[in-house]
Amino acid sequence: MRDLLPAEKEARERLIGTIRDVYSARGFQEIETPALEELSRLSSGQGGDNEKLVFKVQKRGEDFERSLAEGKELADLGLRFDLTVPLTRFFASNHAKLPRVLKAIQIGPVWRAERPQKGRYRQFLQCDIDIIGDATELAELELISASFAALDAIGLTDATVRVNDRRLLAKALEELGISERSDKALIAIDKLDKIGVDGVVAELEQLFGSEIAVKARGWLESTADAPMPAELSWTSQLGDLASRCRFDPTLVRGMGYYTGAIFEIEHPSVSFAIGGGGRYDEMVGRWSGSAAPAVGISLGIERIIELASELPAEQKSIVLLVSDGLAGAFDAQAQLIEQGWRVRLESQAKNTKAQLAELAEAGFENFAFFTQGEELDIKPLG
Repeated sequence: MRDLLPAEKEARERLIGTIRDVYSARGFQEIETPALEELSRLSSGQGGDNEKLVFKVQKRGEDFERSLAEGKELADLGLRFDLTVPLTRFFASNHAKLPRVLKAIQIGPVWRAERPQKGRYRQFLQCDIDIIGDATELAELELISASFAALDAIGLTDATVRVNDRRLLAKALEELGISERSDKALIAIDKLDKIGVDGVVAELEQLFGSEIAVKARGWLESTADAPMPAELSWTSQLGDLASRCRFDPTLVRGMGYYTGAIFEIEHPSVSFAIGGGGRYDEMVGRWSGSAAPAVGISLGIERIIELASELPAEQKSIVLLVSDGLAGAFDAQAQLIEQGWRVRLESQAKNTKAQLAELAEAGFENFAFFTQGEELDIKPLG
């Protein structure tokens, strides 16, 4: 978890604002869900390994004392580890007040109690779009199209997406002879980028024996440049964007709730995914008792902000150094704001040179001395 300095925060907000505008222009509507969810929901078996990383919040008052005395679970809430689990609870709770097809934007922090490393934090921001209520392939197409548009708007025009389908993975495992403990097989295959074919085969051999391991090696080595299968032919409906989609038969994605199409967004300048998602048709029904088709995609803001090259131009900034005439200074500030400036008022310090250097370091571009009744002489800082 970390602090953000003003310049960093401003850059993030401009990037997020650009992405939000792209999604809103396509009819997505923003919602908000709480940071805390019931622990039982966060540990329901659908969040994959992330369920092991939940920050737990202990019970309070008499509930805590009773659980402590009885040797029961001391926590009843947890910080959300993604935005999908809260969304499905939100939809189940509010579906009567929502449109038949919900197209939602969610932007907010999530928490995972894992070992921090470069590009990976215990608190980080996710930016999700989800479609609940549409079982057709239009939903997948719209999510991918909107995500490409958002990434293009911030300069990541080289982003591509790998696609697969959990049903194709299940079929592949069946052909390898894996009918039980398929979740463990998927966990091993999901490590392919990290441990290579030999590493995956070694894990599968330990789990299922040498015969299956030999078959798995043949399958893994044959997946390079595999053509798009008929089950994913819907990607051709993306028009020019179809060329940015690539079939990857070994793509797994760790979440346990995926039921159909899955995808990961890549950029050639980094080795890790900058976004991903998939279809999770069975998840909403677990909370509402009534099934609803659902699919979503998430952008990893922490990773994307380090890659983004084209942010929208920020407002011209100016500092008015005031020594007298405060009322007139506020009038001047209002006029400059109307002209498109970002204006900061600050009392003129005795050491003006040091003050100007400090303001330049903080990211301000221009300054002017304000004196009641005199015309502003705007000069660049630095």
